[in-house]
Amino acid sequence: MQTYLDFEKPIAELETRVAELRETASNSDVDVSAEVGRLEGKANKLLKDAYAKLTPWQKAQVARHPERPHFKDYVAGIAEDFLPLCGDRAFADDPAIIGGLARIDGRRVMLLGHEKGDDTLSRLKHNFGMAKPEGYRKAVRLMKLADQFGIPVVSLVDTSGAFPGVEAEERGQAEAIARSTEQCLLLGVPMIAAIVGEGGSGGAIAIAAANRVLMFEHAVYSVISPEGCASILWRTADKAPEAAEAMKITAADLHGLGVVDRVLTEPLGGAHRDPEAAIGTLKGALIEELDGCGELGPDELRAQRRAKFLAIG
Repeated sequence: MQTYLDFEKPIAELETRVAELRETASNSDVDVSAEVGRLEGKANKLLKDAYAKLTPWQKAQVARHPERPHFKDYVAGIAEDFLPLCGDRAFADDPAIIGGLARIDGRRVMLLGHEKGDDTLSRLKHNFGMAKPEGYRKAVRLMKLADQFGIPVVSLVDTSGAFPGVEAEERGQAEAIARSTEQCLLLGVPMIAAIVGEGGSGGAIAIAAANRVLMFEHAVYSVISPEGCASILWRTADKAPEAAEAMKITAADLHGLGVVDRVLTEPLGGAHRDPEAAIGTLKGALIEELDGCGELGPDELRAQRRAKFLAIG
């Protein structure tokens, strides 16, 4: 069953009607092709019009869509010979961040990113993509390993933020995030980050302080969630749409501000409607960026990151 967002209700009604007509036709000799074609054309037009003028809050909803591709889907679609590497060598393994050695079109990379899960059990297992300190310490370990062997780092960001629980604070959540961000900036190898869904707060920047930051057009990237911002400023999460508008969380806004370097086009209706196309777009972009950054030496890569993030500040 297709999951529809609130603003997609008119589209849902038409597509549901099309499905009903197709089922009717399969069980009888009635020719409904003309009516199906008419309704499909109308639904596609509504879809195109809706996605051409999404508000920042609607984009946040698209970025959180449960059927949007997740880390495991991108690994399956862009990587060969993925070898997961687990544990932080200090406390435990955190399944909210997955990482390991892989090849992208023959290019060796250290591939890591947030995994949210796609059903109840997997979401609980991966803690909805909200990493704990051991997740960021694992990321640091993998980045250091990549640096040691001259392997570029590719990170896929999709989290509402780092886990805010008491146990995470007890184990040094803020320090772990800071160390992970620092390690990104210290790398002597190219690092490419892609915001593929949500990029929330320090939980995102900890693996996104890269030479090149890519972002899908319907992804969002911000220092806090719209609901969190609204709760602070207006004392109610109901003002989330207004907060999203003010925070400049969309790919277009962030590209204009220089926070992200490249915006990747999504299939009509969002990446969740055609995951294979979205994954193919990301793979092509990563190959181009890896080849471009591969021409720079370690000192040039560090200087590039330094200049990039100082300019943002």
